[in-house]
Amino acid sequence: MFHDREDAARRLAEKLKGRKLQNPLVLAIPRGGVVTGAVLARELGAELDVVLSRKLRAPGQPELAFGAISEDGRVYLNSYAHEALGLTEDDLAQERNHQLGEIARRKKLFRAVRPQAAIEGRSVIVTDDGIATGSTMIAALQTVKEHKPREVIVAVPVAPPDRLEEVGRWCDDVVCLLSPRQFWAIGQFYADFSQVEDEEVVKLLREFIPAAAPAGSASPGG
Repeated sequence: MFHDREDAARRLAEKLKGRKLQNPLVLAIPRGGVVTGAVLARELGAELDVVLSRKLRAPGQPELAFGAISEDGRVYLNSYAHEALGLTEDDLAQERNHQLGEIARRKKLFRAVRPQAAIEGRSVIVTDDGIATGSTMIAALQTVKEHKPREVIVAVPVAPPDRLEEVGRWCDDVVCLLSPRQFWAIGQFYADFSQVEDEEVVKLLREFIPAAAPAGSASPGG
């Protein structure tokens, strides 16, 4: 059990300290993941940026993700997406378009604060405040790997074992503090799992604005 996201991230950072990281970059999935990512970046002396991916919600069940979409439009579908939920192509297209609209809104907001970070050749740590289905993380990883990082490490406080195994197929290493079989929701492992607003994400990103953006910098979708 973690007190809050910062507590979880400090414990997570201890597991990462001592690693040989090449020009480390923490890419956090908004919004809760940015709180986690900011602590990791401070503790590891890394740069902080965001990677945008959004879960695709089942019709009439907004808390149930059947997949996710990244900011470059890549869609990752869970194995049960069509069969168990009876999804149609129209369902998928409608939700895809809705989430791309939200990604565009967030991208405009966050990129107005912070220039895009270069990924190629770097040790990249992709983080969130936890993994439930793993779909948003996998969608993010698909995009990150297109930008030729030196290595990709997924670092999260908590995730169910089967989802952690699936995520592990899309990265070089996974660091996770808790992997309980009795898993219902990420929030059950936090005493304080308050919603994180856009304003807090903007404030955290502002703390990590580089003194000068490197020439030709690029990030997922950039």
